[in-house]
Amino acid sequence: MLDLLNYIVWQPDLEAFHLGPITVRWYGLMWIIGLALAYFVVQRLYKEQKIKDELFDPLFFYCFVGILAGARLGHCIFYEPDYFLTSWQGIVEMFLPIRILPEGGWKLIGYAGLASHGGTLGLMIALWLYVRKTKLGIWTVLDNIAIATGTTACFIRLGNLMNSEIIGKITDVPWAFIFERVDTMPRHPGQLYEAIAYALLFFILWYLHKRMPEKIGTGWYFGFCLTYIFTFRFFIEYTKEVQEAFETSLPLDMGQILSIPFIILGVYCMIKAKKQVSS
Repeated sequence: MLDLLNYIVWQPDLEAFHLGPITVRWYGLMWIIGLALAYFVVQRLYKEQKIKDELFDPLFFYCFVGILAGARLGHCIFYEPDYFLTSWQGIVEMFLPIRILPEGGWKLIGYAGLASHGGTLGLMIALWLYVRKTKLGIWTVLDNIAIATGTTACFIRLGNLMNSEIIGKITDVPWAFIFERVDTMPRHPGQLYEAIAYALLFFILWYLHKRMPEKIGTGWYFGFCLTYIFTFRFFIEYTKEVQEAFETSLPLDMGQILSIPFIILGVYCMIKAKKQVSS
């Protein structure tokens, strides 16, 4: 018989607080905190590098739109194509934060599916557009964003934890969580593993950039960030339940498959940066 006292029973309120008629959910709040922290980190890096304030001002807009659009499209295309790409209703719901009701009308539900791989790709495209507008060096921008990335990634995963989503496999480790919204079985808190790893990434990159400021602008920090995040993501997937049923027939789950190109890109950027510095 399962002894609930041996594990962490997890069922937090989804709502953090109310502002009049507006309900603020923990998931959305974690996104806001993560993006705000990254904003202040990059702002400080720009000041250290004496980059003009007017070149920093549009950055947040590009990042926010790129991450949100990429994460949403990534989830719909890679994880639920049968729903979102096979009907006009699915296509509408892919772009708008609503659910079209069977009896007619619609309900505002927010963006219920977001994929980190899509968010990363969307961010990279947004930064390319930002660089075209500001004429800043692409590797300088990517390195600065990479140093701040761990803060946002950490809080997004904490948001997943508050939502009891992206749960781990059943386990008997003493730190297992029982996600009561899902079932009564003890599971790996995969979201917490990732949150801790991404927080550690931020402190590593912040320390390294203080020791090696000359590497900013070479792409080394960007490459390290991609390699670290997606190598960790590849292996942590072994502790997580698959998100969609079709993944059970694959040799690797979708998260692992999508991680491989980012790992390769990260390693390439680090090698390129090393050659650039040594030449």
